[in-house]
Amino acid sequence: MFRTALGRCLGLLLLIGLADAAAAEAPFPSRPITIVVPFAAGGSADIQARLVADKLRVILGQPVIVEDRPGGGGNIGAEYVSRASPDGYTLLCAPPGTLSVAHLLFAKLSFDPRALVPVSVISTYPTFVIARADLPAGNMAELIAYARAHPGKLSYASQGSGQISHLTFEMLKQMTKVDMVHVPYRGSAPALTDLLSGHVDVMADTPLGSVAHIRAGKLKLLAVGSLHRVAAFPDVATAAETVPGFEAVTWMAIAAPPGTRQEIVDKLSSAIGDAVRTPEVTARIKELEAQPFGSTAREMADLVRRTTERWEPVIVSAKIRIE
Repeated sequence: MFRTALGRCLGLLLLIGLADAAAAEAPFPSRPITIVVPFAAGGSADIQARLVADKLRVILGQPVIVEDRPGGGGNIGAEYVSRASPDGYTLLCAPPGTLSVAHLLFAKLSFDPRALVPVSVISTYPTFVIARADLPAGNMAELIAYARAHPGKLSYASQGSGQISHLTFEMLKQMTKVDMVHVPYRGSAPALTDLLSGHVDVMADTPLGSVAHIRAGKLKLLAVGSLHRVAAFPDVATAAETVPGFEAVTWMAIAAPPGTRQEIVDKLSSAIGDAVRTPEVTARIKELEAQPFGSTAREMADLVRRTTERWEPVIVSAKIRIE
């Protein structure tokens, strides 16, 4: 009887072992994937993650869930992903502030965002330099001239210290030697509200939040931060046309936990690229005044590097540090 029981136990252990081995060898993906967005629902990261997730469900044949984990300037969600299992089932959708410069901005991080593995850039889009409707400046050259004539009087809003508006105007100040006052907010929405109300003078923001106000005449579009003019506003000059070498663009991308195997990264990158290039996703991204990309992992790694190189001197010179 003892031998029979022992045999049954050994057989059961063998079956469990075989089942575990089969599960380990199951082709990726074999279960649901979660894309973590480190910001609140409704923003650009959340919208673009959901656009891609809807197509990935079909392309990969598995459910793809978008989970918002806001807080800490994007670091709470990013840290969660950085500590996840490197198996491709937990991903991060985030902009450059999280993936390129967080290590330069935050004095105390309990993880290294540089260790996250690049997968694919969903889209790229310019920064819009916008102003209150009654500001006596209609373009970048006039803004600079007005700032020089009124040193320390112009205020610029930002989505928070170290965010895109803060970096954009600090770069402008350094390149043109103008003096402007920084007014940080907690996100784009309250900053735009005060800009619309005339409590602050200018701001740099993504097209998503500002296009409707520009078209309604409630805000002025002074310049675009990309190297080329945008199709939606062909008469608006780039900032670089006035300030050579000026570039302020942003992007949205997918990254994986540190240590994720290359074959998994490559499969995800290819699938995301296919999702972005579907007519429906391409059209929706363009509606956000962004350019669809769907990059390879290598292209994303290069973009992360170049973004860090662009903003690091600005951050260091302006002594931007978030405790």
